[in-house]
Amino acid sequence: MSYQQYSPSGFRLLPPVVKNLLIINGLCFLATVSFQSAFGIDLENLMGLHFFKSELFRPYQFVTYMFFHANLTHIFFNMFALWMFGYLLENVWGPRRFLFYYLVTGIGAAVVQTLVMWWSYHSMESLVVAYSQSPSLNSFISIVSSKFPQYYDYSDTIKKFITGWKMVPGDPGYLQQSVDYLEQLIKLKADIPTIGASGAVFGILLAFGMMFPNMMIYIYFLFPIRAKWFVLGYGVLELVSGILTRPGDNVAHYAHLGGMIFGFFLILYWRKRSRLY
Repeated sequence: MSYQQYSPSGFRLLPPVVKNLLIINGLCFLATVSFQSAFGIDLENLMGLHFFKSELFRPYQFVTYMFFHANLTHIFFNMFALWMFGYLLENVWGPRRFLFYYLVTGIGAAVVQTLVMWWSYHSMESLVVAYSQSPSLNSFISIVSSKFPQYYDYSDTIKKFITGWKMVPGDPGYLQQSVDYLEQLIKLKADIPTIGASGAVFGILLAFGMMFPNMMIYIYFLFPIRAKWFVLGYGVLELVSGILTRPGDNVAHYAHLGGMIFGFFLILYWRKRSRLY
């Protein structure tokens, strides 16, 4: 089988797994909006992946998180990429292998995200323990602004607390309360769910680049680039973004890399067993 270029021409090529994944993700998005408005039930919180130290964590979230999305933009671009790169893979691999690959990369992305969350959580716990030995106003401001910028920038409670402490910097009550605040912020961070099919989609992108490295992909339907360079560039971009992005960023860059990593080793395993070609 030989392909010289790849340029999507519409949503008419829908093999069964891609089609059903699009439908399931769409239904989950509609259910999220409907349950929230009609019953006040937050499906993102129930089905999204939480850190295992959170009271909201459930094992099934390693699978369910990938079927829920935050907004229309989030689901549109994930589903478009699923179709754009997935339909050809499913046609080549067949439905069963494609679905297996999709689930493995999605769960693998969740595993990597959990490991990164554990490292971050452990680092913050150690930081708070060190802070509790010698708390101070300046140290509190520094920790909250650097490690929890979303709360430092937008929380009126934190701002009022800091303002009150500045008025009476010698009040010992503020010292213990500051430690309590940091412990609460760590818990809040653990309760933030990871959602979206991006990990599995990045796994599909990786597979496309490995199987069809010299195909031309048209960025914005205008600018041609070979699939292998497109995939490599995306991988490097996610790695750099994960390293440089400040805490509080809502994009799970390492989950994206996790999907690519698991996909890479799964394809190598299949190739070794001569099952891909």
